[in-house]
Amino acid sequence: MLGLYIHIPFCVSKCKYCDFNSYKLDLDEKKKYLKSLEKEMSFYKDEIKGKKIDTIFIGGGTPSILRGDEIKVLFDNIKANFKIKKNAEITMECNPGTLTLDKLKIMKDCGVNRLSIGLQAVQNYHLKYIGRIHTFEEFEKNYYQARKIGFENINIDLMYALPNQSEEDWKESLEKIVKLNPTHISAYSLILEENTELFDMYNRNEFKLLDEDTDIVMYEYTINYLRSNGYNQYEISNYAKEGYECKHNILYWKCENYVGIGASSSGFLNGTRYNNISSLPGYEKMILEGKKPIEWEEKLGIKDEIEESIFLGLRMNEGIKFKDFKDKYDFNFREKYKNEIDKLEKLNLIDINELGMRLTQKGREISNSVFVEFMD
Repeated sequence: MLGLYIHIPFCVSKCKYCDFNSYKLDLDEKKKYLKSLEKEMSFYKDEIKGKKIDTIFIGGGTPSILRGDEIKVLFDNIKANFKIKKNAEITMECNPGTLTLDKLKIMKDCGVNRLSIGLQAVQNYHLKYIGRIHTFEEFEKNYYQARKIGFENINIDLMYALPNQSEEDWKESLEKIVKLNPTHISAYSLILEENTELFDMYNRNEFKLLDEDTDIVMYEYTINYLRSNGYNQYEISNYAKEGYECKHNILYWKCENYVGIGASSSGFLNGTRYNNISSLPGYEKMILEGKKPIEWEEKLGIKDEIEESIFLGLRMNEGIKFKDFKDKYDFNFREKYKNEIDKLEKLNLIDINELGMRLTQKGREISNSVFVEFMD
């Protein structure tokens, strides 16, 4: 499996909770950046020669901030530099407020077959408080436009444990989205990150965070409600109708190879992880010099690979298979981690059988505590 991730770092304005590498839109900067993306793609043309791309993900930022002609040029450049499988999953992140009927048509013509639409909440007062630029009504309009054009595979992003959000607010968000019948729903608990506006607002006592017990109640309700409506939880925060699991994200969780293109993008090729430089001037300078804009890279040792395979694999509901570790690393997983497994099983944090191991619901609720047991 081989994936391709391309980062579009521009937004109309930065959401208050966002710590991703994103910048307020500057037209001249956007023009330079798209040229740099084209050049960076060419750097990988020979490296993955003969290999075909299974999944493409255009993320951000706000990729749908691009004009229609820019979207077309971006995909022309992708096709010129990479061989793409006929049935490849091709996702584009979109935000209401930047999405139009014409852009959706162009995305479809370019081969995009999966949309990921950022919504977060159905209540306009919550959207405004966290800095979203759109209303729920604008989201609905875009969603119906996408359906009309023929997009069948659509993910909707939601967030719970927002400032001042009640359990009833969250239930209303889930109910309204389920009625729209998307194929995929991502539901994340708010994490306050440093260097975000929401983090500063919290430190000024402008709102209180929900307590951990309420967060868990909302999480458990999400799992049960979505399951009862035909959405299978296949990863800690992701739910899909049968056959619509996100192949690109699964590729990450299974430690498969992927190329990362753009400022702050990360990639994983032939056992080496790398991260591109985050600043736009620094990124563009290295591209102009004919260099890959890599800020750091690390060849993973066997120990690192094993640990990554464990904690990424356990994110998925299917968990990890012991045979995979035997085949790839030539060791008996149950013997090597006997003490850790016994401890976690007694605490009802994992389910285990002769084939493999996965988190229980209790384990998913405190997953980071489980992962750390396998880290030296």
